[in-house]
Amino acid sequence: MTALPQTTEVVDPVPGAAAPHLPPDGGRDLVQLLTPEGDRVEHPDYSLDIDEEQLRGLYRDMALVRRWDVEATALQRQGELGIWASLLGQEAAQIGAGRAMAADDMAFPTYREHGVAWARGVDPLHVISLFRGVDNGGWDPLATRFNLYTVVIGAQCLHGTGYAMGVQRDGAEQAVLAFLGDGATSQGEVNEAMIWAASFSAPVVFFCQNNQYAISVPLERQSRVPLYQRAAGFGFPGVRVDGNDVLAVLAVTRAALAAAREGQGPTFIEAFTYRMGAHTTSDDPSRYRLASELEEWKLRDPIARLKAHLSRSGAADAAFFDSVEAEADELAARIRSGTLEMPDPAPTSMFDSVYAEQTPQLAQQRADFVAYQASFEGGEHR
Repeated sequence: MTALPQTTEVVDPVPGAAAPHLPPDGGRDLVQLLTPEGDRVEHPDYSLDIDEEQLRGLYRDMALVRRWDVEATALQRQGELGIWASLLGQEAAQIGAGRAMAADDMAFPTYREHGVAWARGVDPLHVISLFRGVDNGGWDPLATRFNLYTVVIGAQCLHGTGYAMGVQRDGAEQAVLAFLGDGATSQGEVNEAMIWAASFSAPVVFFCQNNQYAISVPLERQSRVPLYQRAAGFGFPGVRVDGNDVLAVLAVTRAALAAAREGQGPTFIEAFTYRMGAHTTSDDPSRYRLASELEEWKLRDPIARLKAHLSRSGAADAAFFDSVEAEADELAARIRSGTLEMPDPAPTSMFDSVYAEQTPQLAQQRADFVAYQASFEGGEHR
């Protein structure tokens, strides 16, 4: 009897033991306008005309969004939020993309795009109310041009593509920005969305924040090629940008959205960045990556990078940075007090917005629920 050949699954001996996730091509195709040291550089395909006031504005955006994120994480740890998805380390990708949008453009986020929400004028407390569980998102998607958060991985890409096809048929000069993570590129919905977008030349830009790990699996386990190269298989351009460089993200996203409005179809942007925190507050990243890797990426911190540039160029002084820090303190205090003061919704409110008009079946369910709740009155269940 001949023994069957044995197969062994090849896995990393120590998760995260390799070099800290630098582009495998050495960054040759990485669009960058600001080096990790804060030096301004030029790119042959993407230029950016930006003044000092706008530069200071981008720094303010990132600093305040990070403070919001830190405060929300603390609130969750103290039991005030059910969960929180941190954007720590991804501020440049989100602010750059959000500020690249025109007023009429529409964004379709995942559950982590707090920076884009900020750029679209969404009140942080309207986002936090969702994670506190008192509503399903307190902002108006049509007024802010920022759709409600989507927890189902990749589903927002279908929503964004469908919306873009509608815009196209309306003849409106608008573009759509659909956000996703590196893990979502393995989802069927994302691939279906890109097939439809390519087939109909829909005015949609797929903005992938490649933060290296999805939930806990490193990128090299799910893709044998850089993510931006996948776009060629669908028939539209793919661009890889330094996701920790807010200027490069702004320039690349602005160009892709302009192309979409002009009828040139979709673009796939891979923002090469790093999730410094946990996937969510229910995750323990120390189980799948080394502390040394995180320390290496801290040297590419997007906020420190822009701060260095502002300081060296004389575009901002100590008084400016102090004023932003003071504003961040005020924002944190407002977030904390506003969260703690959020009233719980009436239990029956879950029946109010199921349909535009209440159905007999829903009315009966509501009545049964009210009767069930009333049975607990007086401390005894009847």
